[in-house]
Amino acid sequence: MPIIQHLIVEEFGAFIGKHSERLIVTKGEEQLAIAPLLHLETVLITGNGISISADAVKECAERGIPIHFVSGTGNPYAALYSAGLTGTILTRRAQLEAFGTRRGLLVALACARGKIQNQANLLKYIAKYRKETAPDLYERLRRAAEQIEAQVSEVERIEQEAAPRATIDDYRAQVMGVEGSAAQMYWDAIGWVLPAEVEWRGRIGRGARDPVNSALNYGYGILYTQIERALILAGLDPYAGFAHVDRPGKPSMTLDAIEEFRQPVVDRTILGLVNKGVKIEQDEKGYLTEATRKMLAEKVLNRLETPEMYEKKNVPLRVIIQSQARHLATFLRGEREMYRPFVMEW
Repeated sequence: MPIIQHLIVEEFGAFIGKHSERLIVTKGEEQLAIAPLLHLETVLITGNGISISADAVKECAERGIPIHFVSGTGNPYAALYSAGLTGTILTRRAQLEAFGTRRGLLVALACARGKIQNQANLLKYIAKYRKETAPDLYERLRRAAEQIEAQVSEVERIEQEAAPRATIDDYRAQVMGVEGSAAQMYWDAIGWVLPAEVEWRGRIGRGARDPVNSALNYGYGILYTQIERALILAGLDPYAGFAHVDRPGKPSMTLDAIEEFRQPVVDRTILGLVNKGVKIEQDEKGYLTEATRKMLAEKVLNRLETPEMYEKKNVPLRVIIQSQARHLATFLRGEREMYRPFVMEW
């Protein structure tokens, strides 16, 4: 029986039940998947018309296995966790108190710095494989990376100039402006390396119907579930962020924490698939097909098992995400001097 760490269920009419020490996915009389609970880490439900038994939910909750629900466009709309995971009070109090202090500002700046540096590093990674085959493109990508890195310096300047009692509210507009400038340069450069038939017109978030943006949005949705899980396991509140403003139902902390992992996990995966000629299939309405959604989820989750250099060791990205969440929690509690974002090597 194969080991399944991430059970992905996307087929309309599927049913997830529990039998003995396994989750079993069926559709009518057909058995679609068997996942031993011993190795299972997450259940990801990505389609409509899928049901799950109370016994399966109970078993997952008792074993600490989250159940995530993601729409066909990559929007995570629900998650089931063990109720005990939300009982960590000291960390949450420190998280809420940090918002109105310099500590909250430093978290927001670190998230921005990590995201922008990873944008530059991914362009350097892409460029190095084109140094001999496409020297002009290599030079353009390197220049773009340097220009993006200049925005990292802007983030560092804000940190140095901010008064001891400054908060993120004092600098949010500046930080978002720097992030926006870096993002514009980054996505313009990404367009240079995509196949001509893609017809890239720039980055589009919600509502995208072109294959690359749709794949990116869906990949971010899958990554979102893993970030949220890491934050909850670290005792943090996914809704009490710093850089992203508070709004009812908006998971601001998750949106903050995901920033430093977008490029190493999702962008690198999706760009690699597209440039290898992997077909991103869509239906007549422009939505990703069931098969494509499952393929993308598997690729992103597999990428999370890939080792990256972290604290002088090769560590799977999934473990890095959890470690960063714990580092963030200890920083907010005042047990760590500073929070450093994860920066990918190239």
